[in-house]
Amino acid sequence: MAVKEVKTYQAKRLPEHRGAAAWRDILPPRKITPALDKDILADFVVIGGGFAGLSAARRLTQLNPGSRIVVLEAGAIAEGAAGRNSGFMIDLPHDLASESYAGQAENSDLRTIHLNRKAIDFAREAVEEYKINPAYFDLAGKVNGAASDAGNKHNQDYAKHLGRLDEPSEMLDAQAMTELTGSRHYLSGLYTPGTAMLQPAGYIQGVADGLQRSVQIFENTPVTRFSKVSSDWLLTTPTGTVTSPRIIVANNGHLESFGFSRGRLMHVFLYASMTPDLDANTLKAVGGQPKWGITPADPMGTTMRRIDTPLGGNRIVTRTCASFLPEMKVSQGELDRTLKVQQKKFDDRFPQIAGLKMEYSWAGHLCLSKNNVSIMREIEDNVFSACCQNGLGTARGTMTGIGAAELASGYSSEITKEFKNEDAPEKLPPRPISTIGANVYLRWKEWRAGRE
Repeated sequence: MAVKEVKTYQAKRLPEHRGAAAWRDILPPRKITPALDKDILADFVVIGGGFAGLSAARRLTQLNPGSRIVVLEAGAIAEGAAGRNSGFMIDLPHDLASESYAGQAENSDLRTIHLNRKAIDFAREAVEEYKINPAYFDLAGKVNGAASDAGNKHNQDYAKHLGRLDEPSEMLDAQAMTELTGSRHYLSGLYTPGTAMLQPAGYIQGVADGLQRSVQIFENTPVTRFSKVSSDWLLTTPTGTVTSPRIIVANNGHLESFGFSRGRLMHVFLYASMTPDLDANTLKAVGGQPKWGITPADPMGTTMRRIDTPLGGNRIVTRTCASFLPEMKVSQGELDRTLKVQQKKFDDRFPQIAGLKMEYSWAGHLCLSKNNVSIMREIEDNVFSACCQNGLGTARGTMTGIGAAELASGYSSEITKEFKNEDAPEKLPPRPISTIGANVYLRWKEWRAGRE
């Protein structure tokens, strides 16, 4: 006689991606692990194979040696956010809702910095342990680039805030910014040394490959539902099932797809494009240094990054524009619109090679909460969440993954205590008010950012 299912969480939607996962596509092809095609047992199951999910899996191996750990990734490793972010693993406060990234209060910011650096250390140790290409994890720091008087004022305010936190920074003048980037667009820059610059797809693929010594990873294996059956959870995929007493949900905004935190998560998409591998003449025309990362002085401005051959070619990445899309789907028309904006931002910064056609363009899904909190807690009996990274998927994702693994293992730490003390995400206004209002607000913020 079949056992009756007690409680079921059905996926309302599965991840959909628009545009290329460029960071993955510029690397040599990787052998994808097969999809789950049978019914298996596990001690822990992780839903999601990105920064949060793989960090959770790695932490589980440390706390529970010999346990059966399974990771179920809906697509291929680095097809999602890990192949679509800009690769900044930032240690300092980076509040995207602020004027200059400064956080709430100094004590809060000091805790944030401490935990961000724990996440960076965890990633650095993974690079060493799994012998990941060290070029994929570079503690080079980053620069806030200012292209207007308002941006310069934001940098000065942020530098003062960092000074109060006893954190080092260095102001760069216009000449120094030109020498760094090859662009005369910037009036000034604020360099901070603690950011790790990633080849995000290369890093996450390396972690996945390293974990396979002790973890079963199944790619192209979306979880369509999970159900409580007696004392275990039964996870259903298109071609197999996993039975396990404990689940870690590490699928960021798609936590809501399973019915959790409905009406409390903000689904924002950012857009980016990447040049072809630049030839010698083009590189000479660009000038500047072969590697750098520029975040805008105004959080709603344009992020720029230049990479070199070990990361997948001599290329420049432009990221700008944002859309609030509660259905988590991007149209081709919206991607085409944002590519035109990115082309103009690129041409403004590099008039010497203006009109250079981009090779890749894409959209990337962010999940934020109105009150800037993550969801790192037990959300159901023996179901633990590592979701809602508030636009900081590399560092915050790593941190919430670590914390969820610790909670699932009955282990208490600084990370678990910090997140357990956070409030729940605040409820959003009803649709369509929230959708219309959020997109009008985002467009206004982008317009106000101007040259930034």
